[in-house]
Amino acid sequence: MITKLKSVALGLSLTLASGSVLAATEWSVSLWSKRRAFTEHVEKLAELVSEKTNGEFKLNISYGGLSKNKENLDGIAIGAFEMAQFCSFYHKDKNPSITVTELPFSKNLSLQDISDISLKIYQHPIVKKDLARWDATLLMPSPLPQYNIIGVGDTPESLAEFKGRRLRGPGGITNVMSKLGAVKTGVAANEVRQALDAGVIDTVAFAPHAHMAFGSIQVGKWATTNLNLGTGECPVVVNTLALESLKPEFHKALMDSVPEALEYYINNYENNVVGKYEALLEEKGITKVNFSKEQTLELQALSEDVRQQWIKDNSKRFKAKELFEYMQSLVSEKHMESRVAEYKQISAF
Repeated sequence: MITKLKSVALGLSLTLASGSVLAATEWSVSLWSKRRAFTEHVEKLAELVSEKTNGEFKLNISYGGLSKNKENLDGIAIGAFEMAQFCSFYHKDKNPSITVTELPFSKNLSLQDISDISLKIYQHPIVKKDLARWDATLLMPSPLPQYNIIGVGDTPESLAEFKGRRLRGPGGITNVMSKLGAVKTGVAANEVRQALDAGVIDTVAFAPHAHMAFGSIQVGKWATTNLNLGTGECPVVVNTLALESLKPEFHKALMDSVPEALEYYINNYENNVVGKYEALLEEKGITKVNFSKEQTLELQALSEDVRQQWIKDNSKRFKAKELFEYMQSLVSEKHMESRVAEYKQISAF
């Protein structure tokens, strides 16, 4: 069966052979839910690409009209659309390599740091080979701050009180918290509010924008502030054949627009999302849970177990230790750069 993209490529070849070239190129982009901080880089990318090509290359963005969020990678693979966003923890067996970025490294990194790290991980041969199974090329990350937990029920005063609480979140966080007795529970992002109301889950780990977008902040009674057990990896991906079939000027417009789109995204998130989230916590009287130094050290110890288990679980699929050590070196490098920058800032005063 000829896929949509192969049909397009064949049609283009015939058109070129006849001496007539279609001026405009339109890509379908599969997102989900609604426009929010999490999708602003895709919106900006579409705007920039259209501007740079005088409207001849268009990214037509759909929020849920093309595919379910957990099926976006499958859609890319069969050529149902040319670009999509997905989260690696939706189907870690389909993209095991990039889950390395979700591991709990217990480091406080900026959005720019997280973005830079993901872009380098995307270029690693192991990751490129992994995604090639889906005819997919990773285009840009959706950098998110360290996730924190919002929960209903009694405010936990000790780590032991997480035992038995049903938690929705990415692998790095849920794997650490499960060692404390929390129960990993799979719930789609857009069903979180309903799941909390119905008692299906007690706690949810999200980045700030998602706590607001999916309603957990509306019903939460308490929220952690310094969990620092990682974040979610939700890249924007393109079909490789579609990318390779682009006219050179369109390909350049797309790739050159990625840094601009990410810069816009990061500035928007830092300036418009984080502050609003903190204000809502205060407005709704949500109790803030700050982990002590001793509790943080215990979480870090559990994190090491999770990291080593990740290596063990993936060693038969690819050179997991090599990819892990590369990721660890990137995190350490960025963390050190941040510490140096902070020291210089303090010294300036």
